[in-house]
Amino acid sequence: MTEQRRLAAIVSADVTGYSRLMGRDESGTLAALKSLRRDVVDPAVGTHGGRIVKTTGDGLLLEFPSVVNAVRCAIEVQSAMADRTAGIAEDQRIAFRVGINIGDIIVEGDDIFGDGVNVAARLQEIAAPGGICISGRVHEDVRDRLDASFDEGGAQTLKNIVRPVQTWHWRPSAVEAKPAPTPIALPLPDKPSIAVLPFQNMSGDPEQEYFADGIAEDIITAMSRYPSLFVIARNSSFTYKGRAIDVKLVGRELGVRYVLEGSLRKFGNRIRVTAQLVEAEVGNHVWAERYDRDLADIFSLQDEITETVIVAIAPAIAYAEQSRALRKPPGSLDAWAAYQRGLWHMGKFSAVDNALAQELFQQAIDLDPNFAGGYGALAIAQLQSAGVFHKHTLTEVQSTAEVAARKAVALDGADAEARLSLAFALLTRGDLEGALIESERALEISPNLASAHGQLGQVLIFTGRPKEGLVALETCLRLDPRGPWVAVRLLHVAVAFYFLCEYESSLETLKRVIRSYPDYPSSHRWLVAGLGQAGHVEEAKEALRKAIAITPGSFEMYVRKRVPWHRPEDHAHFLEGLRKAGWRET
Repeated sequence: MTEQRRLAAIVSADVTGYSRLMGRDESGTLAALKSLRRDVVDPAVGTHGGRIVKTTGDGLLLEFPSVVNAVRCAIEVQSAMADRTAGIAEDQRIAFRVGINIGDIIVEGDDIFGDGVNVAARLQEIAAPGGICISGRVHEDVRDRLDASFDEGGAQTLKNIVRPVQTWHWRPSAVEAKPAPTPIALPLPDKPSIAVLPFQNMSGDPEQEYFADGIAEDIITAMSRYPSLFVIARNSSFTYKGRAIDVKLVGRELGVRYVLEGSLRKFGNRIRVTAQLVEAEVGNHVWAERYDRDLADIFSLQDEITETVIVAIAPAIAYAEQSRALRKPPGSLDAWAAYQRGLWHMGKFSAVDNALAQELFQQAIDLDPNFAGGYGALAIAQLQSAGVFHKHTLTEVQSTAEVAARKAVALDGADAEARLSLAFALLTRGDLEGALIESERALEISPNLASAHGQLGQVLIFTGRPKEGLVALETCLRLDPRGPWVAVRLLHVAVAFYFLCEYESSLETLKRVIRSYPDYPSSHRWLVAGLGQAGHVEEAKEALRKAIAITPGSFEMYVRKRVPWHRPEDHAHFLEGLRKAGWRET
């Protein structure tokens, strides 16, 4: 028997918090649902030519031959339900979430199956209470045919659906008879600004409300420690709790560029937390993730999810800010945009890009002489030009770099990144104790700042504490595994292993750096020393030839002379490896 197939619009709906409502008042909830079905849902479905495929205790599956009629019906039902329940307390109110998709379905008797049905059900799961989530295909068919406004939700990865699905959202506020007056938009701060909205409890368990609020509160607290972010306080962002959210409106009302929103759902002993970061002005999704965890120690779980979200968000915002700066015409750069573009060039890790970065950091300073970030970044770029790319001698840049770093600290002593620039400047002139103090101060200010852990790791290694340095570097790489400083951090990991006489581990790390950054000269020098110590004589000779050929000046600087941050015993250990590799002083 040939299976029956047809193209249809599928509507999936369920009641938000059904278990909670039934637990509170089973008879009242069932009576209210029957009344809504009789007075609102069933008449609307019939009017718009649809059919009810099946019902469950808390849900409906509908089929329509017309996608326009399917969406029109859903909006009519949601609007009517919003009107009917407006005077009811929120925790007692019945609200549907609706998902709509269009696709080829398989018909068996009165039931329907297929990927199109599955997608509709998954869209319903991410719809807001009282709202509708439609697929991109549905939006293409209805956008010019309905007087309704949909907000782009971006491509979403849905459970058991192979490909990401483009999503669009409708909320009841989109069809108010008298639209509220547009609020006066607050001016954006001169650094990335973010509001963390209360996470939505979708588990139907009121006990999880505290957990959801706790995650959002902890994220706000943790993000407030980042000196490069402007974070809206909890009291302001939590005024949106329980409201249908228009991210663009939130951005205007709070004066922020980014909005973080999320949800929580409980399944037995498992819990799922989703989070997404949105660029409010244009509605673009910058980042999104889903976390599935066992609900064992709820407080440890809360801490784990908070830290995981923070680790992901900070680099995502940094990347988004640099992308915004790169889109601006050079002549229109303000101090912040010039600084961000400079960071992008410095992250490319080449001599040419480093020179461009210095120009942009100076431009940022010229545009705003009180901008601490410009001075700190300029100090680091100048020191790199000598220590990494050998465009200057250390003597030429040490004094100017330290002056710039101290200016950054003087302008904003609570800026962890300013403290790090001073730590780097002090390290390069051999003040290891001062560099350690400034690195630790940076971490006190911002405990989750990856670069602070990285700088501390470097200082510890060169003060004779390589084991502690490795711990700090591992934390740095976990916090920022793809950042622009990965090559430097991995080099320092390799140096720590070398000083611990774990030469094979050092070589493994160095080869990883060289594969990704073949022109980074420092890794080649340490590779020669490591090969020499490990007894790989023939390989060491070839590596020695290559290391000298890449930057002959670096041998004069790092080998024939001792740089200030190398202790005499560490420098002797380094030279020992080079000699075993065949290097001769003459």
